[in-house]
Amino acid sequence: MTATPAPEAQREMLSLVTARIRDAYIRKPVFVDGGLDLVTVCRQMLQHGVTYALVRDGVRLGMFTTTDLRDAVLRSVAMNQLPVRDVARFDLVTVHPDSELFEALWLMVRHRVHRLVVKDGDTVLGVLGQLDLVSFVANHSHIVAAQIDDASSLAALKAAAQRIDDLIVLLHDGGIKIERITRLVSELNTRLFARLWLLLAPSELVANSCLLVMGSEGRGEQILKTDQDNALLLRDGVDLDGVEAVATRFNAALAELGYPPCPGQIMLTNPLWCQPISGFRATLREWVYGADPDGPMRLAIFFDAACVAGDERLLHNARDHLESILVDNDAFLARFASAADQFSESSSWWSWLSTRRDEQVLDLKKLGTFPIVHGVRALALQHRIRALGTVERMQALVARRALDESLARDLTDALHFMMALKLEHQLRQRKLGRPPSNLVKPAELGALEREPLQNALAIIRRFRAFLRQHFRLDAL
Repeated sequence: MTATPAPEAQREMLSLVTARIRDAYIRKPVFVDGGLDLVTVCRQMLQHGVTYALVRDGVRLGMFTTTDLRDAVLRSVAMNQLPVRDVARFDLVTVHPDSELFEALWLMVRHRVHRLVVKDGDTVLGVLGQLDLVSFVANHSHIVAAQIDDASSLAALKAAAQRIDDLIVLLHDGGIKIERITRLVSELNTRLFARLWLLLAPSELVANSCLLVMGSEGRGEQILKTDQDNALLLRDGVDLDGVEAVATRFNAALAELGYPPCPGQIMLTNPLWCQPISGFRATLREWVYGADPDGPMRLAIFFDAACVAGDERLLHNARDHLESILVDNDAFLARFASAADQFSESSSWWSWLSTRRDEQVLDLKKLGTFPIVHGVRALALQHRIRALGTVERMQALVARRALDESLARDLTDALHFMMALKLEHQLRQRKLGRPPSNLVKPAELGALEREPLQNALAIIRRFRAFLRQHFRLDAL
């Protein structure tokens, strides 16, 4: 059971997620010409008391830091003859001064950078550094991402995983929107999985494989830790010894970090989810054309796959093959989509929700998030949309006129409400010492929760009716 964060820790996190970029200390920009040699640039940096310089090279804007200087020393060119443009980085990440500091934190985690360029239109206002961001917080807390990147043992990663749990509680208690919590937590989880894999897998295996997370983790919609859903695609023609042993250690380590093994064995330790790419392509064909009743749902799990380490081209190869075998296969798509309509409400649904009868139980996943997630997934599969997040998929569907914009907007609101309600319910269960679940009793909901729940379920009903008509599910 997780301890309740101290009030000062709550204030610390809230100051971070509610303030604006302009509220923090933004360092004034120091510009240098891209043609200057490194000795001259370093002299100017010393004069200004900074560890970086913004590099103007024609229309390009880059950054040179003391880290780049370390790499430049290893070159054979003398420092007084090496132009700064040759060692500067020009893939800068920018942020608007009116953005929230939470956005800056997410950008640093997402792009693995320690500095952001603060711009208002074309005007560079300055640079926000990670240390300045952290110093804005009263107690100078460590950023979880840095702890993950620095982890050299399972114990260190376990401490970082616990920090992620604490962060979720702080963000939730601070009233941060559910979509922002999931976005940040997803990035941190991705880095944690990747770091664990690099700690356990030999370099040859990392280079010749693609480690996948799937399901809600792949879609970037996971918050609290749930069952593992992972897989490994291996390059054809490469003799890799000890894969099974590494897979076993990886899944066991994840369990120790708080991610329970999957009851359905959707993990690296299952040969079905740890194959050379040629074998997995054959498996995809079997899921589409074979008689296995679990084929469509296994395909659904894979369709949400995201690469967290290794060669992402192996995943692209599998996706290309899947799209090729689904051409003109309306029958399979209908069978695939039908899962979104497999769970139905009680005939007395509205009455028991409004009267709050104690014996009634609502599954927030089966009747809430799953019909939205899987219905949108089926439409994305039909239209060859490779976006992973449910909201991103809906946006792509709207752009292709495959989904009504108003319905997509309502579904987005319903999805976020259900996710927020589920998190609220599960955190409440954890505080009471109960294992988190998706089952909630209407009797436990307040009046301000029941009405939006009714509206969300009504939107989901409308979407399921759309799916039945679109995929002609009544004909199955």
